[in-house]
Amino acid sequence: MVPSDLSDRGNGDFRKPRKGPPFKFLVPLIYAPVLPLIRITLRRNPVLRDRLFYGVLAGAFAHGAYLVTDLYDAESK
Repeated sequence: MVPSDLSDRGNGDFRKPRKGPPFKFLVPLIYAPVLPLIRITLRRNPVLRDRLFYGVLAGAFAHGAYLVTDLYDAESK
């Protein structure tokens, strides 16, 4: 058998476990400080401030919903 032949490896999963932090759980560390900064820095432009603030907030809720549904999906398997 040739070592580069991948057809007869079996069904084992040969991926290495990840050693770094799960970045999907660290994303709130980015957008949590951004929300007050948007409110403070765009004080003179309320239309842009509100649109950007609510857009980032909607993205935060979408990210949270993704994490929760991904967690429920992993538990059901």
